[in-house]
Amino acid sequence: MLVKNGQSGRRSAVVLAAAVLAVIAAGCAPAAGNGPRPSSSDSEPAPQPQDSAPAVSGPGLDHVVIIVEENKEASHILGSSSAPYINKLANEYALATNYQAITHPSLPNYLALTSGTNAGITNDCNPPGGACTARVPNVGDAIAKSGRSWKMYAESMPAPCTAGNAGRYAVKHNPFMYYPSITRDNASCAAHVVPFTQLEQDLGSAATLPDYAFISPDLCSDMHDCPVQTGDEWLSREVPAILASPAFSTQNSLLVVTWDEGDKASNKVLAIFAGPAARRSFKSAVAYNHYSLLHTIEQSWGIAPMTGNDANAPVMSDLMK
Repeated sequence: MLVKNGQSGRRSAVVLAAAVLAVIAAGCAPAAGNGPRPSSSDSEPAPQPQDSAPAVSGPGLDHVVIIVEENKEASHILGSSSAPYINKLANEYALATNYQAITHPSLPNYLALTSGTNAGITNDCNPPGGACTARVPNVGDAIAKSGRSWKMYAESMPAPCTAGNAGRYAVKHNPFMYYPSITRDNASCAAHVVPFTQLEQDLGSAATLPDYAFISPDLCSDMHDCPVQTGDEWLSREVPAILASPAFSTQNSLLVVTWDEGDKASNKVLAIFAGPAARRSFKSAVAYNHYSLLHTIEQSWGIAPMTGNDANAPVMSDLMK
C-alpha cells in the first residue's frame, strides 16, 4: 500500500504541475487579433526589397568587356532619335536606370572604375611626371594576381602604352597609363595597354580574348567631340562583333556599355549589361555607380575590394542571370 500511495502521489503532483503550466501559458498567449504576427520568414520567403539587389549567385563570368562613352547624361541618350542602336540594346538586355558617375571631370571617373578611388586626382592631368599618377591598387594588377588576363584597348592610340595625347587619342580616357605598377615595366605595359585595332584579332577565339577588356573609343567615337549619332553608329558596328565572338557565343560573358560622366545638371548616366550573362528586357531602378560596377566584377571573380568605396557599393547582380 505504501508503494501504491507513493506512486499515486507522484502522479497527482505531475498532473497538478501540468495544469498550472497550462494556465500560465494560456494567460501569456496574446488574444486573437492582438500582438505581433509571426514573421513572414516563418511561413514563406520574404519578398526581395525593390531598392536593393540580391547577392551574386550562379556561375561566375568568363569574360567582361567594358566600353566607356563620354559626357552624356542618361536623358540625352534614352529615347533619343540620335541613338537608335543604344536604345535597341537597352531594350533587349538589362538597363540600370539609376546609375551615377562619381564626380567630374573624366579622369577621376576612369580611375574610380578601375581602382575604387580617384587617388586624389581631381582634374584631367596627363600622366608623365609624379604629380599625376595613381599609386594605388588597380583592377589590372588584381586580375593578373587572380590568374586571369586583361587588356586595355584604346582607339587611335598610335602605339602600345602611349602616355601622351595623339590626335583623337586622349590619355585621360586610358586610366591604366596612370598606374605606376603597370607603366614601370615597358614590356608588360605594351602587352596590356594596346591600340583598339588589336581587338578584332583577339575576338577570334575565347582563348585570345582577355578575361577583362576595357575599351576606350577615341574622342569622336565616344561622343566627346562628335555628336551622339556618331557614337551610336560606332557602337552599332563594334558591339555586334563582340556579341557574336566565340567568347560570347560559347561562354558566360558580359558586355557593359556606360558613360564616364553626365553634365553639370545631372551625373546620372546609362549602364547597359548585354551578352549571355545579362538578363533580357530588364530594367533596374536600384541606385548604382561606378564603384558598383567594379565591385560586381570583384565579387564574380573572388577578388578582394580595393577600397571601402567599392567594398560598400551594391553589386549589380539583379541585371545578370
